[in-house]
Amino acid sequence: MTAHRHNADNAINNLLHTITSFNTSSFNKCWRALLQPQRLLIAALMILSSLAMSAQAATVSVSNYPLFLLSEAVTKGAPSAEQILDPSEVGHHGSISPGDIKAIQDSKFVVWFGASLEHNLATSLDKAPNAISLYAFDAFNRHPLRDVQGVPIAGTLDPHIWLDPENAKAITRALAVIHSHANPQYKKLYHANAKKFAERMDAAVASIQQQSAQNSILRKHPYWAYHDAYQYLERATQLQFAGSLSVDEDIAPKASQLRWVNENRPSKTMCIVTQSEPAKGLLAKLRPVNSTVQSEDMSNSKDFVNGWQMMAQQIRQCIS
Repeated sequence: MTAHRHNADNAINNLLHTITSFNTSSFNKCWRALLQPQRLLIAALMILSSLAMSAQAATVSVSNYPLFLLSEAVTKGAPSAEQILDPSEVGHHGSISPGDIKAIQDSKFVVWFGASLEHNLATSLDKAPNAISLYAFDAFNRHPLRDVQGVPIAGTLDPHIWLDPENAKAITRALAVIHSHANPQYKKLYHANAKKFAERMDAAVASIQQQSAQNSILRKHPYWAYHDAYQYLERATQLQFAGSLSVDEDIAPKASQLRWVNENRPSKTMCIVTQSEPAKGLLAKLRPVNSTVQSEDMSNSKDFVNGWQMMAQQIRQCIS
């Protein structure tokens, strides 16, 4: 784990050096121009422009809300990152505005998960020189997508990696490195905050697992999902996936899938986790069933750890 983390930190540092080297080279060219009196005015204007751009470039932007919450944990006590996508807009659908594109261009670094999650940012960020895709680093636990019956789909990635507590801690460590390159005056603060976050995350997981240990009757906690978005919660919370209703939250379930989940229910009374309030008619077809609404992008939370813990607790309460 330590070597894994060390390699990821080195990779991030190398990438940041490559990104920032262009700005240093540009400034040096402006300085050499000062040595030629006939270009004094032009050079002065160029340096002022460069300094203005550098002031803007000190901004770090992050793509979506869960990443913003993790960044907020790192930057507590210092200026926040800019958030590109609105809460509840993880990046699956929609498009970005001209203002979003300008924010990307004005940022020193833009941190995003990657195209497999944030489709609407791919055109702007895939080749942007200041963009950092977290999926590009070999630093996180990863799982494949699963079909509606829970069978892993080879060659795929379930993109909701932030819901794994170990991944959340790894992301904050990466963000501490990135923010430190953008604003080195806060380096000690960023890394201290990342350490505090890890401690809080570990305490939240321990609390959930302690509750599970006290429940000797139910060792595993089977649940259904409308759309399979909670896989990265399962290990830490001892949840057991028993199938989903649809491959996408915006697609209605097929009658054949409703029949399958009913015929293969591991518990008489099941819990279904949905991203939005389920229709009463749908719940009637799954009875006896409890339901809980949980947004995987944590858009109802102001703090990542509190939001994660609340999500885990409410799903467990739904099951029990």
